[in-house]
Formats: sequence, C-alpha cells, structure tokens
Amino acid sequence: MKIFVKAKPGARNAGIEKIDEAHFIIVVREPPKDGQANIAIQEALAEFFKITVSRVRLVSGFSSRNKVFEI
Repeated sequence: MKIFVKAKPGARNAGIEKIDEAHFIIVVREPPKDGQANIAIQEALAEFFKITVSRVRLVSGFSSRNKVFEI
C-alpha cells in the first residue's frame, strides 16, 4: 500500500491530518536535517497504522516535502 505524504517539518506541534485513504499531511517537530524529519514521519505513520516502524519504508521524496511511503 502506498501512502502519499505532504511533510511539514520544524513545526511547534506534531500531528497527522488524513485527507483520504492514501493522502496525509504530517507535521513534525524535527528539522529537515540528516533525515531527522523523514524518520519522525516514518514513526508517526507506524503509530497511526499501529504497525512496527520497520514495515514503513520511504520510497521517494527523500529531500522533498512530497513523499511516498510504502507499507
């Protein structure tokens, strides 16, 4: 299953907004340096879907705000 994410790193408050079944807006506190925000988004998705972090994989958008994760 592919999940399309619009990332908003470096925010004051973290949260997940579900647009539809495959599109999310995820706000994280971590800065977009050294992949910190990507890891935080990966962990947020794992918590949202109640699965382990290892089952969530970043497919594309490593340095972009628009990302694709695979579950």
